Amino acid sequence: MWNQIRLKTRHVAILSRRINSRSVLTAPFASRSHENHNSFYFITVATAASTGIFLTSQTAKCDKGETEKLKNVTVSQVAKEDLDELDSSIDFDHLPIYSSGDVARNNGEDGRPIWMSYGGIVYDVTEFVANHPGGSEKIMTAAGSAVEPFWYLYRQHYASDLPMRLMEHLVVGKLDEKDQELIDEQVAELEKEDPYAREPRRHADLRIHSDTPMNAETPAKWLNEHYLTPNALFYIRHHHPVPILTEAQLHDFRLQLDMKECKGDENAPPLSLSLDELKSMPSTTVTVTLQCSGNRRSGFNEHQRTSGTAWGQGAISTATFKGVRLADLLERAGLGDPIEAEKNGMKHVVFESLDGMMASIGIEKACNPFGDVIVAYEMNGEPLPRDHGFPLRVIVPGYAAVRNVKWVNRISVSREEAQGPWQRGLNYKTLPPSVTDASKVNLDQMPSMTEVSLFSGITSIGPLRIPKDVKEGDTVRCSVKGWSWAGGGRNIVRVDVTGDGGETWSTAELLEGSQQPFGRAWAWTFWKCKDVPAIVVKDKESGKLKAQIASKAVDLAFNVQPESCKHTWNVRGLGNNSWYRIDIPIDSRKKRYSN
Repeated sequence: MWNQIRLKTRHVAILSRRINSRSVLTAPFASRSHENHNSFYFITVATAASTGIFLTSQTAKCDKGETEKLKNVTVSQVAKEDLDELDSSIDFDHLPIYSSGDVARNNGEDGRPIWMSYGGIVYDVTEFVANHPGGSEKIMTAAGSAVEPFWYLYRQHYASDLPMRLMEHLVVGKLDEKDQELIDEQVAELEKEDPYAREPRRHADLRIHSDTPMNAETPAKWLNEHYLTPNALFYIRHHHPVPILTEAQLHDFRLQLDMKECKGDENAPPLSLSLDELKSMPSTTVTVTLQCSGNRRSGFNEHQRTSGTAWGQGAISTATFKGVRLADLLERAGLGDPIEAEKNGMKHVVFESLDGMMASIGIEKACNPFGDVIVAYEMNGEPLPRDHGFPLRVIVPGYAAVRNVKWVNRISVSREEAQGPWQRGLNYKTLPPSVTDASKVNLDQMPSMTEVSLFSGITSIGPLRIPKDVKEGDTVRCSVKGWSWAGGGRNIVRVDVTGDGGETWSTAELLEGSQQPFGRAWAWTFWKCKDVPAIVVKDKESGKLKAQIASKAVDLAFNVQPESCKHTWNVRGLGNNSWYRIDIPIDSRKKRYSN
């Protein structure tokens, strides 16, 4: 029982701080080395062995019922529920006791299992490593050690009790109390300087999924309000605390462009540019829609659970960015003819960030004069906000937002794509629908997400025209508004709207964004559709009357959104582009409905 109390004390203490500090959260710029900085970033080890599907705390959070329940639960209730769960499922009193040395020896080397400890409990995560959403490389940084320091940084694990419920399947023993006391002392030292103590303030309307690190989506009511999303309402997707530069660090900041591999000279110095030098170069602007690869993951979860943040439709936003063309920077750094460079094996341009993240794109996109890739320093006419990459961010139009690296400080041309979980790990790789165990596939042979598909969303419905004494089978009529976007610069050529499950369709009027250049439509297109007929049906669960509206977009290549996500479901919940559906409660007193 002592180990359980210690585990929950830590769990509840950090959850309590999280709740009490939700509105003012921040993070200092990390001055430690790249390697040490990276080693601090860790995603939870949690799996449900009985289902065969790997899950993280965010996966568990995806369940709508659980999410709604947890919104109103208190810290003490979370603690009690978790203790009750552990008490009922594990006989703690008869578990073997291991020392930190025992855990350290089981670090996966020489065929040994992979153990980790948390809160005085020892876990065997050997079978989970291949399924770690952040990649096996990331989780192995904690092999044979305690995870408390990692979870102290990645606090979404404390958003609910569900991670601990999942981890009970991996329990192999208890940690010696004296060793756990030493770990607690180490964590107490870490807590003296909170890495989230200086996060930027955020708009109160953002829909927060986790705040340390911050992951928040733009509410539907704001998506169509402005063609350019206000900076304060632009969705936020962070993996780590937000870097912050002191005045001195900002003065000394340099963007490094490394051509060593391209020139075949390990001693070739990088081109080093200050912010002023960068801003003195010819600039350009590009209006771009950015979307998290997991946008609409919650729709996948209605079919089958996935792993990751349960985004609605709001992990998408649009802004006009100003900066310097990446092709110009690479030319100035000595790249030469990019076609010749590609023939010589230089196929990738790698971006490195102040927060330790690395990602890459193909050289053909980076140097395409019509690809509009830039290194940006302004967003919607203002300096980049910290949440969105200050002082510099790469903008890769038409690609998944993860390739648009924030806080970029180093760019290199390479034969190999970027190292790390955001390029090579499971995080941004779409597995087949039948695969729930990543150890069954070769991730190295699977491409990471780059150019994205075709999407649409509905943001408002109304006014409704409802017959008097409306009943099942009647027709109601309404006006619908929404957005649509395709990756790769493909223009939106049509949006169709249905209120009867696709039996009949109404064609929407395309609004802002519909006049973008062909093949360079990097931003979304707004649309509206009037007088859409919708059939009234009875909800199977509640028995109440409702109607359902759905949208599908068609792009320049005449791709069309699929009707269902069942055929595109993947365990990471990436790229849900099925018809966007929204249920309308039929109530004659309510004439307008916002999603």
